[in-house]
Amino acid sequence: MPNPRWKIRPAGSNWGDFGPDDQLGRLNLLTREKVKQGVAEVHEGLSFCLSMPLDYPGGSILNPRRNPPKLAPTQRSGKPNMAYPLSRDDPRLIDVVCDDVVLLTLQYSTQWDSLAHVGQQFDVEGHGKRDMVFYNGFRAGEHIGGPVDYRDGKEVETGAHMGAGKLGVENMARTGMQGRAVMIDLAAHYGRERKMVGYDDLMSVLEKDKVTVEQGDFVCLRTGFDQVLLEFDRKPDDSINHVCAVLDGRDARLQQWVTDTGLVALISDNYAVESHPSRPCPEHEDHCASLPLHAHCLFRLGVYLGEIWYLSELADWLRANKRSRFLLTAPPLRLPGAVGSPATPVGTV
Repeated sequence: MPNPRWKIRPAGSNWGDFGPDDQLGRLNLLTREKVKQGVAEVHEGLSFCLSMPLDYPGGSILNPRRNPPKLAPTQRSGKPNMAYPLSRDDPRLIDVVCDDVVLLTLQYSTQWDSLAHVGQQFDVEGHGKRDMVFYNGFRAGEHIGGPVDYRDGKEVETGAHMGAGKLGVENMARTGMQGRAVMIDLAAHYGRERKMVGYDDLMSVLEKDKVTVEQGDFVCLRTGFDQVLLEFDRKPDDSINHVCAVLDGRDARLQQWVTDTGLVALISDNYAVESHPSRPCPEHEDHCASLPLHAHCLFRLGVYLGEIWYLSELADWLRANKRSRFLLTAPPLRLPGAVGSPATPVGTV
């Protein structure tokens, strides 16, 4: 399907299927009917917080470029604006006020990845040279990115320093990110041992737990990683990288399952949903993605990824009550141009 930004779309992608300028991807399948299906899962009126504290995991061992939030008071009259008596400025006033500011890495703790988070170098023009592009052919340097583009196999200075002019989290926020979610409890079957979960493993869990995923669903993967993080109490060591189940992102049948189900998002309590690092590139491929499931979801399909969510409490309740579905409400910050966002999701049953 030709598009002004591309002549060739990646194999297995849905570029253009929702329109030439679409920025929502699979969120187009989050219809009013899907929202009503989510609401229909609410029987008890119980709400579960699905976010970790924003200062978890602690440190930067999971990602050296992501640091804990720094919270500080704003300034008033040259003094910290925390428990500040307004009588300092006017003796007649009895108010005591607090106001603060935070320096926040947007993908440090419980988070959403937008479609601008991961793109690829891909030959969209069919000229044998790779350009840097994102979902639906939006271009680095033109629609998304910083001062350097990659054109005709060379780095080119663009002079731009913008964020995500297209595909940013504000597009997600406008939808409300609310609908029916399905919990897949990998921890109940694999415990805390490191386990690379491929298609066969996942299908086995779905069959044993009688879990069904349908078009337009959010899919949550409980691995137990959230509980491990909490036990580290903001001081994780390298062992955190070697525990609990992770998806085998290079499993082609697993990728095809993501395609075939029509799910709108893959959400996990772990660091990257898939194994990071992934299995090595296949020997027969000259080039491959370092995070193949990210590439398949964000780049090809417009499927969103949620990471480091707190799922264990809700997963335990669902298992005890022989349920797997619930209402999920999980909008990101409506922050134009951001490529990722903290999330404060709520699951309601």
